[in-house]
Amino acid sequence: MIPEFEPLREDEIEVMLKAPVYVTILIAGADGKIDKSERREAIDVARTKQSRAREQLSEYYKLVGEKFEDNFNKLIDELPSGNDARTSAITTELRKLNFILPKVDRNFAVKFHASLKDLAKKIAEASGGVLGYLSISYEESRLMDLKMIKEIE
Repeated sequence: MIPEFEPLREDEIEVMLKAPVYVTILIAGADGKIDKSERREAIDVARTKQSRAREQLSEYYKLVGEKFEDNFNKLIDELPSGNDARTSAITTELRKLNFILPKVDRNFAVKFHASLKDLAKKIAEASGGVLGYLSISYEESRLMDLKMIKEIE
């Protein structure tokens, strides 16, 4: 287990481990559909995070990476198919982090939150417009800052 997870209950650890998957689905599905490039990018980004994550998050992303693709596909099937309902369900799940992050090491929590925002940006860019590069839709830009997760003070 990750040392930062020691003060957490099992259900809280589960929320932490699924957070990148929820962020990916939230942003990728912001325009109402999750296209193949966003699916590929999500899985690639999760793999990249395993090797390039900030040192304190590398062990966390290794754990996330082990089940990322399975969790991604499972949650897409389980979440509501309508965009508004899916966004609402994911927002509810991500808001749980507001009660969990204060329980973990502050430095870890700050890096974790920044990492989720970085992931959101990368997923938004993946769907691209002109030649598929660096184009973020209005819907994605509204959600990209992950405002449902409070900044760590």
